[in-house]
Amino acid sequence: MNAASLAPLAVVLPFIGAALAFLLIRVPRAQRVVTISILSLTLLLEIYLLYSAWTAGVQAVNLGGWLPPYGISMVVDEFSSLMLVVSTSVSLAVLVYATGQGMADGDEEGPVSIFHPTYMILVAGVSNAFLTADLFNLYVGFEILLTASYVLMTMGGTGPRVRAGVTYVVVSVISSVLFLVAIAMVYAATGTINMADLALRLDELDPATNMMLHLMLVVAFGIKAAMFPLSFWLPDSYPTAPAPVTAVFAGLLTKVGVYALVRTETLLFPGDRINTLLMVTALLTMIVGILGALAQIDIKRMLSFTLVSHIGYMVFGLAMSTRLGLAAAVYYVAHHIIVQTSLFLVAGLIERRGGTTNMDRLGGLARLSPVLAVLFFVPAMNLAGIPPFSGFLGKLGLLQGGVDLGTPVAYLLVAGGVLTSLLTLLAMARVWNRAFWRIPEDAEHPDPVLLATTADGSMLRTSRSVSHKPSGRFTGKGSVALLPRTMMAPTAGLVLLGVALTVFAGPLFELSDYAAGQMLERTPYIDAVLGPGTGAGTDGSISEGAGP
Repeated sequence: MNAASLAPLAVVLPFIGAALAFLLIRVPRAQRVVTISILSLTLLLEIYLLYSAWTAGVQAVNLGGWLPPYGISMVVDEFSSLMLVVSTSVSLAVLVYATGQGMADGDEEGPVSIFHPTYMILVAGVSNAFLTADLFNLYVGFEILLTASYVLMTMGGTGPRVRAGVTYVVVSVISSVLFLVAIAMVYAATGTINMADLALRLDELDPATNMMLHLMLVVAFGIKAAMFPLSFWLPDSYPTAPAPVTAVFAGLLTKVGVYALVRTETLLFPGDRINTLLMVTALLTMIVGILGALAQIDIKRMLSFTLVSHIGYMVFGLAMSTRLGLAAAVYYVAHHIIVQTSLFLVAGLIERRGGTTNMDRLGGLARLSPVLAVLFFVPAMNLAGIPPFSGFLGKLGLLQGGVDLGTPVAYLLVAGGVLTSLLTLLAMARVWNRAFWRIPEDAEHPDPVLLATTADGSMLRTSRSVSHKPSGRFTGKGSVALLPRTMMAPTAGLVLLGVALTVFAGPLFELSDYAAGQMLERTPYIDAVLGPGTGAGTDGSISEGAGP
């Protein structure tokens, strides 16, 4: 049986979970069991799809019996299936974290009953975007996940969240309208929106028309991916949302934009026509983002800027248009989804344990919670690219690709990548020194939570009667509450998954390399959708083959 015939279940199962969660809206315990179980089942399905893509190559399924290019097609290849597995793994960990937070807080604030169905709709939209083989269904996937994200971002109805939500909605609508206009123009020029069919027809267009369509899609996806200068909205939007929402947004939403960019550049517009523009954009994204991170005193805002900065590495790998560069970018996307999500979950734990994420008010967390210190230190060093972590391996591949390319702009990107990595380490070190290493008394405006010490200087511990509000503000009397295991466990699981990317870097790099070869060749994708032999003669954008 063609494994791709099961691909629609990666979208259908989360929708079923959302429907069941909505029906169980008055039974929170049942909601949690249903959503976690269905998301776990979805992850197992996607692992099978990844295995099938790795062993059998690119596979496609046509929905509703309509043959391409007229019907909706879904494609399972190494890149899409890898993104499915990584995104659902992260989504499952965040869902368990959010469930633990809700149980610990008693679900006292916000319309938490709609969190689970809305979250499952978000997962369905992300999965649809990764699997689709036509531009309009990609647009539908974006709209599904964005609509769900509007609800999740403003959940609780606080003033800062609503203001941030308005900015997020306005920017998202602008990018969606631009994308929709681009789709209309692509259809008017070619008569199709099936991406495999477009790969054959776009080269027949007038070069000026081709370039206009190309740039419109790049701008639309660049906004969603938070590329400079289209990233202004992200640092003000993400930090105001609840910790689980911020974590899943940081891990997934911008990566869907990156995924769309990769598909556009490799399948629809191969070659190096705008590579210099993309490289300059990548460099500015790296440098401006990390400089913004260094200027922050709030951990969540700092992480939001590092998120923007490291999008530049992915764009750099894409812009090289070489197998090594694209393979390193694929690996780095998987790495960044896991590590960035881990850090935002840790930021939520810091806020809960210390009462704030403002570095001026934090101190002594390493002594207060050594486990929390480890959970921050490992992904922080991973993000900074310290050997032997996966961040180092991914960046090393990108830098090697830039050196091999040998152009002046590529060398400039290599230098910019090294500088950004060093500045990321500096930003992480500032958080460590201020929040974890120094004593609370040295903080400029210490939080009362951190000054609740005994005579010998050790931190007081308390019973379960002391609680935190969902906002993270301390509500105890002279002592602090222990972090719930249901929040610590998924965070630790993601941190270990990030470490696993290092342990299994060999097979993962092999998979990334094979995925890059297939994307650059294009023929396997086109043949899987339109039929064997259709894509003959479409390869040759680079000299390297697609074999493993």
